[in-house]
Amino acid sequence: MKLISVTKALGLAAGLALVASVQAAEPAKGPVKWNQSGGEKDEAMKLKPDLDNGREVFEVCSACHQPEGWGTKDGTFPQLAGQHRDVLIKQLADIRAGNRDNPTMYPFALPESIGDAQALADVTAYIETLPMNPDNGVGPGTDLEKGEKLFKENCVKCHGDHAQGNAEKWYPRLEGQHYKYMLRQFEWIRDGKRRNANPDMVKQIKSFTDDDMRAVIDYVSRLKPPKKDLAPSKDWTNPDFD
Repeated sequence: MKLISVTKALGLAAGLALVASVQAAEPAKGPVKWNQSGGEKDEAMKLKPDLDNGREVFEVCSACHQPEGWGTKDGTFPQLAGQHRDVLIKQLADIRAGNRDNPTMYPFALPESIGDAQALADVTAYIETLPMNPDNGVGPGTDLEKGEKLFKENCVKCHGDHAQGNAEKWYPRLEGQHYKYMLRQFEWIRDGKRRNANPDMVKQIKSFTDDDMRAVIDYVSRLKPPKKDLAPSKDWTNPDFD
């Protein structure tokens, strides 16, 4: 019985608790090629998405990432809303294949929980349509001039001049993302703890100090997406889950 069916039968919270109680063993860990061609990632990207099914699959994701896809300001869960679909597909496929270590999410990302490659195509297309949080978590604002300088010197080439990312190259959209989430991921990438990190980024930021890291992420956290991509207010709720 798929997780979606379980959550409908028992209620979302109870269904997730039930599945979480079953310990899913992650695949053996080893070296990862950052963006190897073929496999489920490429398959999902070629499929025509079904937004109705994507909305249904997202019911599972909403337990942690919130019905709006906004995650949490404390950085426990990232904002997914408005993220590039190709980026989302790659990260989901990497988690399912054991190329990105995420033991909390792993059981809920499995095919037996949410579906096959078509489900990946569907849910990521739905997530991309969600308006973004206009009130994301930001840093302390203590060294923004330094952060801006570091961003322009190190990050613009890949992530864009406004941290808008690049879907064609699987560079994520960072504008509007929570400060504490980005800080954790940056540290893991710098320190070699995120195995599916782009090796070019690992090389680019290897000399960053903790102060450098905090400054640049603080600056990025304050870059707001275009108004057309934002929800009308921080109190907006997803009508699909009313």
